[in-house]
Amino acid sequence: MSPALEQIVTYALVFLLCLVIIVWYFRVQKRRSRLTEAKIALAREEGLYEPVSLHPVVNPDNCIRTGACISACPEKDILGIVNGKATTINASRCVGHGACFHACPTQAITLCIGTEQRGVDLPHVSQSFETNVPGIFIAGELGGMGLIRNAVEQGRQAVDSIVRLRKGSHSADYDLIIVGAGPAGISASLNARKHGLSTLTLDQDTLGGTVFSFPRSKVVMTSPMDLPLHGRVKLFETSKPELLKLWNEVLSRHEIAIRENTRVEAIQKENGHFVIRCEGGDSFTARSVLLAIGRRGSPRKLGVPGEELEKVAYRLMEPEEITGKRIVVVGGGDSAVESALMLAPRNETVLMYRGEAFSRLKPRNSASVRQAMEEGQLQVLFRTNLKTIGRDEVSYQTEGEAGPIVLPNDLVYIFAGGELPTRFLEKAGILITRRFGEAIMKHES
Repeated sequence: MSPALEQIVTYALVFLLCLVIIVWYFRVQKRRSRLTEAKIALAREEGLYEPVSLHPVVNPDNCIRTGACISACPEKDILGIVNGKATTINASRCVGHGACFHACPTQAITLCIGTEQRGVDLPHVSQSFETNVPGIFIAGELGGMGLIRNAVEQGRQAVDSIVRLRKGSHSADYDLIIVGAGPAGISASLNARKHGLSTLTLDQDTLGGTVFSFPRSKVVMTSPMDLPLHGRVKLFETSKPELLKLWNEVLSRHEIAIRENTRVEAIQKENGHFVIRCEGGDSFTARSVLLAIGRRGSPRKLGVPGEELEKVAYRLMEPEEITGKRIVVVGGGDSAVESALMLAPRNETVLMYRGEAFSRLKPRNSASVRQAMEEGQLQVLFRTNLKTIGRDEVSYQTEGEAGPIVLPNDLVYIFAGGELPTRFLEKAGILITRRFGEAIMKHES
């Protein structure tokens, strides 16, 4: 064979190999697109496609299908690839940690709150984190930012704004009162100490806010953050105990005390400063107020007789320490299901839900609860309402059946969601507006 012919054959083989690779690549991409489209169809059918809170929105013009956003997301099937472009699948399951936003190499992702069809109520906040009421500021989840790292950053920036905007002297008890000891409130407390502000931090529960109520093993943070007076925190896949331990150590080192179990009932402007009135009669005054509370506000109660008993709780703190109890868990969301699953192996656990079937559960929770039911580890009562709570028993009514039925009981956990602190904010004069698909995090052009 002549050299020229050999060269032609070589080129032909190379061309054929390249063609095979290209055909194989496009077939794989087409198969992946079909799988993603099927997942989207299922998400629409199950009511999971439309987002309910902070969620990613992909600009297809900037997307180059690297898949970095999908790999970075610790949740399952929030994003997928269709026809070479990233798209959302189960948007309502997004927890807003922003990993996809930071991983995208072409800045094709924006984190938004609400959609064009479904609005989300948020307080009016300026770029300085100040509300329409001069002197009252908002940072963190209440302002739409649930991601821990960004809530921490907002708490720091809000205090910087308070320092920059303050003028003259005052006669109040404190320069600043911070309401809420979650990520934003802790960061704000540290930065206030850094700036030399006299500060009081209040929380209706305990240090950590929403993070404190998470199960012990839950991963709560997936990226580094900067804490005032401490510096860069280089933690990845961080659990609740690790994060709470860090916060406690930093606060203790700088002698910052959080006044826990203090519920703020009202904020009023009097004599040039704010009066913060708390449950139980305590009141404090401050020149400025920073609200770093969650969007859930107070746990929603069932309003049934006996709900005030000590055996009733609205969050599960240390499930591994509860053994040999007769427990009723009320609710049909992820929090209720996860709590029931953690309690079931060591306790006699009944999960009550007023709906006909679970909906909007994370895939892992849906599979786990089905398995627990099949194995007889967990009793689930659908179309059931708790009627009364006694010291040693509860009564419930299942739709279409005789009752009520009395059940021996030691503990009751209620997961009925939370009541938005709308009235609390409006009483303080803060304007609430409904946002439709508004960007909360976007890359600067």
